Amino acid sequence: MNKKKLAVLGFLFLLLSVLVFIFFRSSEKEKVRAAPEAPPVESQPRSLEPEKTRTVTLFFLAEDDSLLHAEQRDISSRPSVVEEAKEVIEELIKGPKNEFISPLPPETKVRQIFISKEGMATVDFSKEIMEKHPSGSSAELFTVYSVVNSLVYNFSSVKKVFILVEGGERETLDGHIDLSKPFLPDYSMVSK
Repeated sequence: MNKKKLAVLGFLFLLLSVLVFIFFRSSEKEKVRAAPEAPPVESQPRSLEPEKTRTVTLFFLAEDDSLLHAEQRDISSRPSVVEEAKEVIEELIKGPKNEFISPLPPETKVRQIFISKEGMATVDFSKEIMEKHPSGSSAELFTVYSVVNSLVYNFSSVKKVFILVEGGERETLDGHIDLSKPFLPDYSMVSK
């Protein structure tokens, strides 16, 4: 090695030694302070006002007459129609509170709902609506119209309903009802 390189290496070594010495000497003088105790978090007082609700009508299937039957249900008032529409479908999935039957498999989830300015609600269901669906054309028909009638009946901004599964269009749920077009409500299937 030439003398220049040795001098540079020596200088770097000396500089490194000084920095290490300063680092360890300064840490001895530092005192660790305990963090000041945070004031206790005050819980938000609950509003004395009861939660606002809205009564909606859901349509469930009856075993004895093959018609959809109306059932009243209270849902939380939400800031948007989309949120309330999603809650309506979630209540349909939960099923009736009386002797009726839910035409939607209980494992089904609502992925998203969109409502266009023209009044078309697009409901995107999880794959369970197809995988766990009872077979038969009437079961499929009642599933579709339970959703369509419940949305159109409760929301004046909804005129028709388009059904998606896992974000995509499907030909049918179980091989019977054409899902390629939006559905208008059909109250002829509802018990008087």
